[in-house]
Amino acid sequence: MKSFIKIMKALSDPNRVKILKILQHKSDMCVCELKSLLHIAQPTVSNHLKILEEAGLVEYRKEGLWVNYSLVNGSANPYATGILRELRTWLEDQPELSDALKKAPFVSREQICRKT
Repeated sequence: MKSFIKIMKALSDPNRVKILKILQHKSDMCVCELKSLLHIAQPTVSNHLKILEEAGLVEYRKEGLWVNYSLVNGSANPYATGILRELRTWLEDQPELSDALKKAPFVSREQICRKT
C-alpha cells in the first residue's frame, strides 16, 4: 500500500502531473527543458522530479553533462504501470497543458542554454 500512496501523493501537485504529461509527448528531457515549458524555477522542477522518481514514475539517465528524465517502463511497480497507461488518455484537452504539450517536441536544451 505504501507504493500506491506514494504515487497518489506525487500526483497531488499540478506541476508534477504536467511533467508526466510532457514526458509522454517527449521523453528524455532535462531540467532546463522542463523549466522552460512550465515557467517555474529550476530548483522547483528538480524537486518535482525527485518526488516523481521516488514514487517510481520517472527515471533518469546521465549523459555527459546532461541528466535526462523519462517515464519508467512500469515493470517495477504495477501501480505506476496503471497510472501511466491511464494518464495517456487523461487531460489531453486541458488548457493549462495545451501550450506546453504543443511546444514539448520542439524544445531544445541547446537553444535554452545558449540564451543564458
